[in-house]
Amino acid sequence: MAARIPTPGRKAARDAVHHPLFARFYARTSLKAERVMGPIRTELLAGLTGRVLEVGAGNGLNFGYYPRSVSEVVAIEPERELRQLAVEAAQRADVPVDVAPGTAEALPVKSEGYDAVVLSIVLCSVRDVPRALAEVRRVVRPGGEVRFFEHGRAPGRGMRAVQSAVDATVWPLLFGGCRTGNDTLGALREAGFELGAYRSLLVPEHGPRVPTSYCVLGTARRPELSDE
Repeated sequence: MAARIPTPGRKAARDAVHHPLFARFYARTSLKAERVMGPIRTELLAGLTGRVLEVGAGNGLNFGYYPRSVSEVVAIEPERELRQLAVEAAQRADVPVDVAPGTAEALPVKSEGYDAVVLSIVLCSVRDVPRALAEVRRVVRPGGEVRFFEHGRAPGRGMRAVQSAVDATVWPLLFGGCRTGNDTLGALREAGFELGAYRSLLVPEHGPRVPTSYCVLGTARRPELSDE
């Protein structure tokens, strides 16, 4: 399935984020991690239907896991080198994928135009999480879903202290702005989403623990208009 060409109107946001060294590092390590990440991607995207917006698509590794019940994926990726890799991945996908530049804080798409929004290890590197989630709420239809797989806060005080320390110093500089200890569930609630089923998990499940090991996978919903 060929990727669709981004429209000219989206060109202004093309270089909003530029982390070429991290992009190359991420592209290599993400491929090596697919043995672990493949089942997580399958669970994240299972059962989706209709039009889907993926925010922060990276190099497009999610594309191969979208079910055929999805009619279209619009994938937003601000980093130029990752976006080019995502375009190549879109050409191999079984569903139509349109890869476009843009940032999570200013999504270049219409309001209430999507049945679901996918967030996959993206909120950790977003500069303004409340604004980004307000944008997600804007673009998903009432009653629509948010599927999320994100870094989260560690359960113990010791590792939380480590997360706070690295987030305030070296980690964002080395890893494309990533912060490891975000309260993803709390941020979704604050943005007005209703949490559905979710679970905490360690990635990878076995081996030494690092600040990014603690993740959360689940669903949320934008309330119907009558619920708001």
